[in-house]
Amino acid sequence: MAKHSSMSSLLVFMACLAGAGGTPSATAQQTFHDAPSAAASVANPYHGQADAARAGASLYATDCASCHGAAGQGSGNIPALRQGPAQQATEGALFWFITKGAVNNGMPSWASLPEQQRWQIVTYLKTLPATKLAAAQTAAPTASTITTPPPTPPFTDFRYEIPGATRKITVADLPAPYATHSAGNGPDMVSRPEGALPKAPPGFKVNLYAEGLDTPRVIRTAPNGDIFLAESGSGQIRVYRGMTADGKPAQTAVFASDLKRPYGIAFYPNGSNPQWIYIGDTNAVLRFPYRNGDLKARGPAEHIADLPTGGHWTRDLAFSLDNKTLFVAVGSASNVDDPDTTPEEKHRANILAFDPDGAHMRVYASGIRNPSGIAIDPKSGQLWTTVNERDGLGDNLVPDYITSVREGGVYGWPWWYMGGHQDPRHQGKHPELKDKVITPDVLLQPHNASLQITFYEAGHFPAEYRGDLFAAEHGSWNKATRVGYEVIRIPRHHTPKASGDYQDFLTGFVLPDGRVWGRPVSLATAPDGSLLVTDDGSNSIWRVDYVGQ
Repeated sequence: MAKHSSMSSLLVFMACLAGAGGTPSATAQQTFHDAPSAAASVANPYHGQADAARAGASLYATDCASCHGAAGQGSGNIPALRQGPAQQATEGALFWFITKGAVNNGMPSWASLPEQQRWQIVTYLKTLPATKLAAAQTAAPTASTITTPPPTPPFTDFRYEIPGATRKITVADLPAPYATHSAGNGPDMVSRPEGALPKAPPGFKVNLYAEGLDTPRVIRTAPNGDIFLAESGSGQIRVYRGMTADGKPAQTAVFASDLKRPYGIAFYPNGSNPQWIYIGDTNAVLRFPYRNGDLKARGPAEHIADLPTGGHWTRDLAFSLDNKTLFVAVGSASNVDDPDTTPEEKHRANILAFDPDGAHMRVYASGIRNPSGIAIDPKSGQLWTTVNERDGLGDNLVPDYITSVREGGVYGWPWWYMGGHQDPRHQGKHPELKDKVITPDVLLQPHNASLQITFYEAGHFPAEYRGDLFAAEHGSWNKATRVGYEVIRIPRHHTPKASGDYQDFLTGFVLPDGRVWGRPVSLATAPDGSLLVTDDGSNSIWRVDYVGQ
């Protein structure tokens, strides 16, 4: 791996491990791999020196800004370095982690990097809170030229994503591990160009529904038609009501605030008269009393259940149709850490199940690295999930996926993938699982970061869309040429199953030179049958309407 790519991967992993945010410094210290107190207390010989910070800034701009943003603001699942645990950890702890590395999670030891440069990076990181964020976000990086060769089907990249194009990946298409090097190629985020809109298939029209948000993530439609949004960056839940003639909300309000990276939203009980709104905070399941039409929570949050913190911080929620089971998706804390030897992985990489009051926790399905989105088929009651699989095995391994979920099902992480394929980083472990690992229903492009799914049950789109799944592909960082950064459609052909194919639906979030202005996250059907799509790259919500040929 090239030096720049490796350093970028290092900082990606460092930030991911620091991703819980807003926790006390003791937790931040623990997050940085329990750095020994002797190491954590080592003073930075360049602390506060302007020349060292400038040198560190140059290293950061070259090696790290593409993933973490020009001012360390982060993007989507890549946490910020300008705040949270990265700022709470001591400089000695940061230096110790950079030096030690974490090979099993794709981060090399940087002991070979001159000590002075390691300290310069640390020095610069500690200046990030004072960096002007707005100026850095709007400064477009130098245009790059895409030189990678065309992909070999069924694999693709953003250059070939076209609304309406159909794709299908099977297990037979998978290469051997390490057939290519693993890339460190995080998105170069830029402001949305003037007039730029996502591209949809013929007959569909896209308009800007809302903008100026702070990390808009999960979006859900309430039974009465109000639109609820988890604004994870600001720790609040927004609600939108009505729609103007130009496709924008007629009214907006803040339903609840002071949350910790809220993500999942679920109304309980199912049906037309819910009494509660459940919220998946990064460390807990909460619920607020609710009646149809409430624009503000009518009471304080009630704590339902504790959840593991840190690592992949998204916590999605869904209720079974019979209202007896609350499903909670909890991603891993790592890329390939072995749960047998890593206590932090307890109750992670699973879909958990609870009673609605938080009692009777159990593992519903396991070995699912990061089930970032879950949804219930409104017709059959079947649970589905969309999953971020592991990185580090090459450009075309391991595919992300969308699948129906079997109770008690084993999906392989971290020892196996896609059925009986063993991860070479865990060679020889758990042979008894080889024949038990389930192959998912729909294999997606590797590394495209599939985040959320929704079932389309409205009658506004053409009839063939009824009952299909839509999914938001947040976009790759571990692929040589970007992939994802789109919304896809999973046709089910009016059956309860998926045949394995998918279609590009909403594209255009990546500029021809590879710079990125948008990253789809979540989807919901508006009362008029249009599709709403959150985008935490441009901090917007898009509306996709069908207007005919």
